[in-house]
Amino acid sequence: MSHDNRSVDADSHARTQVNVNDADDVRYWTERFGVEEGVLRHAVDQVGPSAEAVARQLEKNWLP
Repeated sequence: MSHDNRSVDADSHARTQVNVNDADDVRYWTERFGVEEGVLRHAVDQVGPSAEAVARQLEKNWLP
């Protein structure tokens, strides 16, 4: 049972944090935000891995 809870926690964390060191995560977020990998990495460098902060940064600087 605890394994299932860890999976849920990991999935929740994965959707709130952008891990640029994980290829699957990079693929998910570049598709989600509609940006190139370099743009995603630059945004994470600027504001950290919080998906919410990255989204705000992208809206402010890269997204129409």
